[in-house]
Amino acid sequence: MPLYAYRCGADGPVDVMRPMGAAPAVVPCPTCGADAAKMITAPRLALADRGKVAAIDRAEASRTEPAVVSAPPPRPVGPSRPLDPRTAALPRP
Repeated sequence: MPLYAYRCGADGPVDVMRPMGAAPAVVPCPTCGADAAKMITAPRLALADRGKVAAIDRAEASRTEPAVVSAPPPRPVGPSRPLDPRTAALPRP
């Protein structure tokens, strides 16, 4: 179950666990009973799989700091598959 963050005007932050999508906009504060409004917070990605977090970080970095290459990748040595005799006379890249 996700953890939703609320803020009470008198007591500060309140965390509430609710089923996904079932969190109301306002909950009563457990300390004073006043209304606590739901806050928008960053997702807690530290609990996610390390491989997925690394992929997200690489995608974010490539948006603003793309990798710079100095040469195209090397071509494979030799034909990777036998040439079709019907297309053997066509120019190759």
